[in-house]
Amino acid sequence: MDVYQRPHDPKRPLVCVDETSKQLIAETRVPIAAKPGQPARHDYEYRRNGTANLFMMFAPLEGWRRVKVTDRHTALDYAQVLKELSDSHFPARRKLCSSRTT
Repeated sequence: MDVYQRPHDPKRPLVCVDETSKQLIAETRVPIAAKPGQPARHDYEYRRNGTANLFMMFAPLEGWRRVKVTDRHTALDYAQVLKELSDSHFPARRKLCSSRTT
């Protein structure tokens, strides 16, 4: 937790990375629209459309954030996210202070 107490240093930004998997679903029936005195109706049946992995990258003291969506979650995917952070988003920085939030 000490890393979060450090003062802001533009040459060494604090960059956080979080990740999660989400199930992708599709409705199988068209919802019934709301009518006066009657709320909209949605069926709970769904069709599964696989999963997606989300990497949330953010630098809270820089006011910066990005989300990268991948088809799977592997060590290679995580390494590519870190490479993208250093090569594309923060190329002029001497060092990134990384904090994995999961």
